[in-house]
Amino acid sequence: MASFVDRVVLHAAGGNGGHGVASIRREKFKPLAGPDGGNGGDGGSVKLVVDPQVTTLLDYHHSPHRRGPNGTQGMGDDRDGANGGDLILGVPDGTVVKDRAGNVLADLVGTGAEYVVAQGGRGGLGNRALASPKRKAPGFALLGEPGDEAEVVLELKTIADVALVGYPSAGKSSLIAAISAARPKIADYPFTTLVPNLGVVQAGESRYTVADVPGLIPGASEGKGLGLEFLRHIERTAVIVHVLDCATLEPQRDPVSDLDTLESELAAYAGDLGIEGGRVPLTERPRIVVLNKIDVPDARDLAEMVRPDLEARGLRVFEISTASHEGLRPLTFALAQIVEEARAAAPEPEPQRIVLRPKAVDAAGFTVTRKGGERDYWFEVRGSKPERWVKQTDFNNDEAVGFLADRLERLGVENSLFKAGAVAGDEVRIGDPDNAVVFDWEPTMTTGAELLGARGTDLRLEETARPTRAEKRREFTERMDAKAEARRELWTERESGVWTDPDQE
Repeated sequence: MASFVDRVVLHAAGGNGGHGVASIRREKFKPLAGPDGGNGGDGGSVKLVVDPQVTTLLDYHHSPHRRGPNGTQGMGDDRDGANGGDLILGVPDGTVVKDRAGNVLADLVGTGAEYVVAQGGRGGLGNRALASPKRKAPGFALLGEPGDEAEVVLELKTIADVALVGYPSAGKSSLIAAISAARPKIADYPFTTLVPNLGVVQAGESRYTVADVPGLIPGASEGKGLGLEFLRHIERTAVIVHVLDCATLEPQRDPVSDLDTLESELAAYAGDLGIEGGRVPLTERPRIVVLNKIDVPDARDLAEMVRPDLEARGLRVFEISTASHEGLRPLTFALAQIVEEARAAAPEPEPQRIVLRPKAVDAAGFTVTRKGGERDYWFEVRGSKPERWVKQTDFNNDEAVGFLADRLERLGVENSLFKAGAVAGDEVRIGDPDNAVVFDWEPTMTTGAELLGARGTDLRLEETARPTRAEKRREFTERMDAKAEARRELWTERESGVWTDPDQE
């Protein structure tokens, strides 16, 4: 079973927003006392937060699908639904978030650094919030928005000061075990180290971390061996230590040729140089060469032979033995000096500035595009507001559909459709092409809430006319005048004897 995972694919989904509710308050002697439907709660977001207690991405390797909690539905009596709490996912320091195309979305460095992977959906408004002087008792509520879904790649780049690089069985694990309290697996066969190891070294008053990565072989930058999978762990280091085996029995190998091979592999490796900690190419960072296993007589002679050639290249060379601990103290203090110089030269971290980018006053916030051919064509409407409003609309409620039509008309969608050449009956699609709302467009007539019918309906969708209040008042006055005129005529006829019975005279 894997115990160290440094690359996973995370499938995250924000929680859905709760639906709003349509409700009417009922009081004594007031069966219809006004709308009191509450709003739905917001869905919870999925956030990545750097946690110092987390050192691996193993949890997300076993459980790659994570979803934020949903918001609850609103209720009557002005009760709003509960918000879904954010789902906090702890990640190690140095985690890089990428999309599937390899683009860097976030570089999480430092305790508390966070990134929102999937935003939770907004809760829908209840009819209490939708009430207005013209629409005093809405018979509908808005639906909650679904949460965002995202698929990201998490890569762990270990935060270490020193990186140990070398061939398999060069003694890297033995070195980190000799200078720190780390106890990596050590054996006399290649590729003993399968995962990066970290150790903390104390040299005087300086303390720094050392990373031991699996051994490199020729072609590691092209995917051979294990080096390519773990080279990312040395991208943030301040100094690179080449551990060279002076007691190897393999033919055609010597410390100088090993160093040339390691340097060529590091130069060929293309890291993410555009993020913090990776701007300096690996070939330009400070280097130290360690000639290991000088406790073997032949290895000591070989180290003394190649040392002048290595120093002629401008490299600092240390002869050590991890078995007898010879030469380890000067090495640890030299590394401490380089690390302290790198820390002093590092720029001071600046607090992240909040940049406000207000939208232009004349920005429509949506686009209308004609697509298709000459005969088989449609008009596509894209924009955050139209797409969000469509998701919030209950299309089983005519009044809610009419409310959506009013909002789109006020936003200017219909004017844009006219300008784009749309006519009544043309197909209009709002939203993502894979999940768009499709309807035949009928221009909305300018109306108000006074023309709405019974709750839950919109008479504009039924193409029926309803008299206005002024028309009702005029009709009532005419009817009353007609009745009064009929009474006067009957009374006149009665007084003139038209209704007199001749038998009673």
